[in-house]
Amino acid sequence: MQEARIYVGLRDKDSHEQRFDTEKYKSILKEVCKSYKTPFSIQVIEGGYFHDDGTWVDENTLLITLIGTPKEIVYEIARDLCTFFRQESVMITCAPVLSYSIRDDLDSL
Repeated sequence: MQEARIYVGLRDKDSHEQRFDTEKYKSILKEVCKSYKTPFSIQVIEGGYFHDDGTWVDENTLLITLIGTPKEIVYEIARDLCTFFRQESVMITCAPVLSYSIRDDLDSL
C-alpha cells in the first residue's frame, strides 16, 4: 500500500501573502478530499519556499496524508489544491507503508 503526502503552502503565488485564515484553507481542503471520497489527515506545519522569481517566503503549510488512495486521485487532489490555493506548485511524496485497521470488538474477548 502507498502513503502519499501533499505539501501545500498557503502564501499566494503572486502577492506572497497568506490571503485567508489557516482554518479556511483547512475547510476547503476537507471539502476537496470529501468530494474525492478519500480518507485523509491534515497537519499544519511551517516551511519555506523559493518562488520562481527567486523570492523566499516563510509560510504555513498544510500537509495532507493519504493512505491507499490511487495515484491518479492523489494527482487530481494536488492539482485542485494548487489551483484553489493559488500556488506555483505543490509537492507530493510517496512511500510504501504497512497499514492496519484495529477495531474495538469487545465480543471477541
